[in-house]
Amino acid sequence: MSFSNVYFVLFKPQLAENIGSCARALKNFNFKNLSLISPKVDTLNKKVIATSVEAKDIIDSAQIYENFEDAIKGFECIIATSSRIRNKNFNYLSISDLEKINFKKKVAIVFGPESSGLSNNELSYANYVVKIPTNKNFQSINISHAVILFCYEIFKILNTKIIKFKSSYKNKKISKNELNNFVNFLVDSLDKIGFLQPKHKRKSMINNIRTIFHKMNLSDKEMRILLGIFSSLKDKKVD
Repeated sequence: MSFSNVYFVLFKPQLAENIGSCARALKNFNFKNLSLISPKVDTLNKKVIATSVEAKDIIDSAQIYENFEDAIKGFECIIATSSRIRNKNFNYLSISDLEKINFKKKVAIVFGPESSGLSNNELSYANYVVKIPTNKNFQSINISHAVILFCYEIFKILNTKIIKFKSSYKNKKISKNELNNFVNFLVDSLDKIGFLQPKHKRKSMINNIRTIFHKMNLSDKEMRILLGIFSSLKDKKVD
């Protein structure tokens, strides 16, 4: 399976901003192939370039076609998108079931014009028709939003690397002994201001306090901040 096998095809796109945003969506998820069929604006349009941000290379390499059949010939699988279910014998597929597609083949994902979407004529060429589940009272999705949803779903299928997100936060975690010492300090401070009352609930309150802080996974910097806060409050009397 390869990202290079997937082509995103925009049929008669009308708005420059949408073309640029679609190119950006492709690059966000490691796709490179964008095809435009009879676009209403030139790809050199300033708004196209501006909204593509750093995906100008996607725009520059985009393939332009005059008619639908020329654009889709050569593909082994065509997936058409629609905002509504048609009363036709199309092979519908959920966007969450795209893993059923063989991405070792050359696959085209086709999106229709912003004002009307794909007609039954274009849908008739498709192996599958996909409708993104939406609010039934407001089903029309901006084309760039639809493209990025497909990019994300296919990216999850094709990306074989396990992605782990790590924080750059460098402060070391405190030890259990340090945390216990802090809790003991806190309990002592709360006793001095008469907070742990009534007496028969004191043990339960201490256990709850200990549980709170042991769940926090505090760093040494965070511990120093808390020590500073509670040290400044320990002499405050409760009315």
